[in-house]
Amino acid sequence: MSQPTRADVHVDAVLTNMATRYVQSISAFIASLVFPVVPVDKQSNKYRIWTKGDWFRDEAQLRPPATESVASGYNMSTDSYMADVWALAKMVADQDRVNADADVNLDRGAVDFVTQRLLLRREIQWVADFFTTGKWATDKAVASQWSDYANSDPISDIEEGKAAILAATGFEPNKITVGNDVWRYLKNHPDIIDRLGMGGSSSETRVVTRQAVAAIFELEQVLVAKAVKATSAEGATVAMGMVHGKHALLSYSPPSPSVEVPSAGYTFAWTGLNPGAGVAGVPGLAVSRFREDLKKADKIEAEMAWDNKVTGSDLGYFFSSVVA
Repeated sequence: MSQPTRADVHVDAVLTNMATRYVQSISAFIASLVFPVVPVDKQSNKYRIWTKGDWFRDEAQLRPPATESVASGYNMSTDSYMADVWALAKMVADQDRVNADADVNLDRGAVDFVTQRLLLRREIQWVADFFTTGKWATDKAVASQWSDYANSDPISDIEEGKAAILAATGFEPNKITVGNDVWRYLKNHPDIIDRLGMGGSSSETRVVTRQAVAAIFELEQVLVAKAVKATSAEGATVAMGMVHGKHALLSYSPPSPSVEVPSAGYTFAWTGLNPGAGVAGVPGLAVSRFREDLKKADKIEAEMAWDNKVTGSDLGYFFSSVVA
């Protein structure tokens, strides 16, 4: 054996110029992009509902000379929201902070950890409230799943959904939200490729963009949900899964909260709980630090409160299990 040995001349240490940490990009989360977010000062309150049918009845009548016009009117009601408070904390002990290597920032890591977990909780709750069956006026199971390229017709399926929303509301949907499993099939569907003029023998490499597909569907936006969650318990072999599944939601919503036009849904964000807070561009997401002297540690806490409400079920059209 040659001497000195490798162990004699080098002691393994942790690198300070690289490490691995899985933090999802904020762009993977779509819970604040599909429907308008309404900042509210109080945890609960009411909002007005203008009766839809009163605005669509044909009640105008001929007016003979010297007679009064026929009078009509409309009705109003109210509904309410209740913003649940969600929170998560991570302890950072003084001993751990002092003992940590230079490349380990425990405080920054704690902030990233708790905010990521709250964003994930909000996304999972959004799926439970909006992105599932039983929430919208129509739950559609397509005749052929869009992953069946030989038999499916996603363009006609979406046109059918658009027509249904228009006939029921007078509004045309402006968005379609799809899980990433749906998008990877949809963007490669032969019908989409042909509409984009990419089905020929040209060697030119072109990319199917969301904007291009939105134009084919005559929609303003295609939103692709890419959030991922762990489905395994702590300590078990890690198992991962997509949060949004294999579904699609066609919907109408205005660009911002409005008292003049309807929306398929709203998210009421209780910003009054933590005025001025907005970590990662999310209204109402607050991160606080609390000193716990008896434990010789700091508690890093993230807090957020919201309520997802379907405010126009007839403005949504849900495609369930649209790919295999």
